[in-house]
Amino acid sequence: MKLEQYDSIYFLGIGGIGMSALARWFKHKGLRVAGYDRTPTPLTHELIEEGMEIHFDDKVEFIPGYISKETTLVVFTPAIPKTHVEYNYLKAQGYTILKRSEVLGLLTKNYKTIAVAGTHGKTTTSSLIAHILKTAGKNMVAFLGGITANYESNLVMHGEVNKDTLVVAEADEFDRSFLRLFPHTAVVTSADADHLDIYGDHLQMLSSYKEFMNQIIRRGNLILHESIALLANEIQHVTKETYGMSRGQFFAGNIVPLGRDGFFEFDLLGLDRKFDKIKLGVPGFHNMENAIAAILVARKFGVDDKTIREALTSFRGVKRRFEFIIRTENLVYIDDYAHHPTEIEAFLKSLKEMYKGKKITVIFQPHLFTRTRDFAEGFSKSLSLADEVLLMDIYPAREEPIPGVTSDMLFKDITSPVKIRCSKKDVLQKLEDLNVEVLATVGAGDIDTFVKPIKELLSRKK
Repeated sequence: MKLEQYDSIYFLGIGGIGMSALARWFKHKGLRVAGYDRTPTPLTHELIEEGMEIHFDDKVEFIPGYISKETTLVVFTPAIPKTHVEYNYLKAQGYTILKRSEVLGLLTKNYKTIAVAGTHGKTTTSSLIAHILKTAGKNMVAFLGGITANYESNLVMHGEVNKDTLVVAEADEFDRSFLRLFPHTAVVTSADADHLDIYGDHLQMLSSYKEFMNQIIRRGNLILHESIALLANEIQHVTKETYGMSRGQFFAGNIVPLGRDGFFEFDLLGLDRKFDKIKLGVPGFHNMENAIAAILVARKFGVDDKTIREALTSFRGVKRRFEFIIRTENLVYIDDYAHHPTEIEAFLKSLKEMYKGKKITVIFQPHLFTRTRDFAEGFSKSLSLADEVLLMDIYPAREEPIPGVTSDMLFKDITSPVKIRCSKKDVLQKLEDLNVEVLATVGAGDIDTFVKPIKELLSRKK
């Protein structure tokens, strides 16, 4: 099928971060775009302001009258339940209905694609790559899994779309979505166990990552974190490079802290020419790794070191990725998307290193019943790095409750000096009773809706 045959796109779950990037693309191309989402958010409000028709009740009568099965493509997210009224109606009427990943695969097949995969790190890495390419004036479009602070969007573009356009895409491992992509260049940042409700076990997940790597076009590029280098042993048809913090072909050296807030200067070692005193516009050790991967990609596409250096310094990060909400001498508040034990551990270790001697308070909202069940021990261990933990109820997303699986599974094994169970209704009240020094909200559900009220609460308390 060809996307060109449609003059309108109807999204089921239009407010999702990946879905909204596609919606913005089709709107940019001049198509009529409409959709459904479960709840209004700042992002859906932005989409409406950009000219998209969005409703929040799952009712057939709210589907726009102009859509037809001949001229309208329906795109859905896997978060849409099987009982969804509109989905089942459109399916019964014979509409062409595709997953988001299928549409992204169709969009990218005619362009030179840079795909970034990994359990964590892919949004920041792909955003860094997009920012460098845009700064360099390359013809490019990027479909991102987060809102970039530089562009206030998850769709980043530069130049005219033509045969020379570079496409940057996050290659999402959920539901094996990344197997829809056949990139020219791929980055794999990590491959920790996750989505075991889909894969069954970690080995099956790793097998899918190998399959993804095999889909890189012949004589393409694979840039791989050194910790998972063995995954690519049998991949012979591409140029392979490994990177890491202190190991791999390319790694960071001569790291110098710049102040207390997690900003660093470092040298990139392993290159054929000197690349030193790199300053990042975002904090955190993990972002040095992400930057190294982005540098390696940019050089593959002819971006000079001076431009790369300027882009790294001017990069302002991604919303909800180590995002400073308040940063004063006496109070720091950071919001982060971390929703896997490995991510939480890395995030909290960074905080403890950055703010030695300060009390670390974290508010965590678990995401998915299956993930909570599968990694309960890991969540409890990683959260225990904080001095105070406020643990919220599980955000279900696409799932139905699983008997016996609650946040209490994590709570009982958290060893922090202070731990508090809370709900959406009382989290602000319980936070108000604490004297916080460094606060973090962490999770992938709707905990981000509390950022503004928490900021207001903390500002009143100062």
